[in-house]
Amino acid sequence: MPLKKEKQKRADEPAPAAASHMEALKKLRIVIRAAQRHSTWIEKQCGVSGAQLWVMQELSDAPGLRVGELAMKLAMHQTTTSNLVDILARRGLVIKKRDQHDQRVVRLTLSSEGKKLLKAAPQPTRGLLPEALRHLDQAHLQELDSGLQALLDLLDATDERFAMQPLPFTV
Repeated sequence: MPLKKEKQKRADEPAPAAASHMEALKKLRIVIRAAQRHSTWIEKQCGVSGAQLWVMQELSDAPGLRVGELAMKLAMHQTTTSNLVDILARRGLVIKKRDQHDQRVVRLTLSSEGKKLLKAAPQPTRGLLPEALRHLDQAHLQELDSGLQALLDLLDATDERFAMQPLPFTV
């Protein structure tokens, strides 16, 4: 996606104000609350969590995925992904089927009920944050990533395993 041209700065335009840590905190709160609100809305609209709907979208796009492949697409731990799939399978929205050539392999597809639910589901089905991040241009995405890494570097109690867990309100 090409970058938009930056507007020319006029000589009489004031310089941008220095970033405030409190303004950044407010923006983080807005982002988290927007994602939380979207996830709650998804659940009310279609009866599945935001993470479950994302699973269904990935299976619609690539029927026959294995749990490990699906976990990679979701950037989630395989156990978490398996738990999400199990819930959807119990509800009859996802079908788990052993591979004909290798019985150890389980392939995942949407059931007709799952396809119907997904078709009627509100957008974005992959979640507000993943879609917004997907639409950021490369320069802004790199800047955000660098800023978040700098923030993480200042935190004492970070656990890298959190990176592979969905936000608690999306599960």
